[in-house]
Amino acid sequence: MLRGGYPTDCWGWVFYVRRTLLYVPRLLHLTAGCSEGLTPLTAFDNALREAGIDNLNLVKVSSIVPKGARFGPRPELPVGTVVPTVYTHVVSNLPGEVISAVIGAGTGSEGGVLMEYHHKGPADDAQRVVQAMVEEGFARRGWKLDDLQFAASEHKVDRLGSAVAAVLLLDSEEVTP
Repeated sequence: MLRGGYPTDCWGWVFYVRRTLLYVPRLLHLTAGCSEGLTPLTAFDNALREAGIDNLNLVKVSSIVPKGARFGPRPELPVGTVVPTVYTHVVSNLPGEVISAVIGAGTGSEGGVLMEYHHKGPADDAQRVVQAMVEEGFARRGWKLDDLQFAASEHKVDRLGSAVAAVLLLDSEEVTP
């Protein structure tokens, strides 16, 4: 029985929670951004804005790609949507310093892994580290790596900068046909 759109008994809550919180992501959206700000938090928020994910509530999750998931553009989501996300970010206030954030998404027939890395240095170096991490993740699992995609951001700090890279793990119901 529902009251106000919510279940009123114990088993109703169990099924409601399972139906709304437990799902297998089917769409992966890679993105990255960098920006400046007046504080570390606003620099991070501005980098999220450049990545196109600033109006979402990002919930950090671990890094496994479900079998059969595909990469694609982010569907329109309402402001404040809670989205499971694998992300990394870096902030620096050293003028002239280069900072970068990279995420790699490796996939194969069994599934895949997401690996992230950030550092004070160029994105090319960070990408090599992420590639090695993805390859190790596949080797340890005994899986064959079929595809590897990256999202990277690199920023030369003016006053206070941030770089972010992320993968949104979206439910197939959020995907518009």
